[in-house]
Amino acid sequence: MKNYRFSVVIEKDKDGYFAFCPELQGCYTQGDAYEEALENVEDAISLHLKDILEDGEA
Repeated sequence: MKNYRFSVVIEKDKDGYFAFCPELQGCYTQGDAYEEALENVEDAISLHLKDILEDGEA
């Protein structure tokens, strides 16, 4: 698989941390701790890209 670089935004709120990737519409997650949100968004990006590539999208 190719290597890609994407931006990740992680914001703290009253319930924990919210993370998303602005370049990939609908790619977001959350976590109780910053590290958990970061790990979750990395997984979400990987799954999102896998779906895009399997569907033959650009």
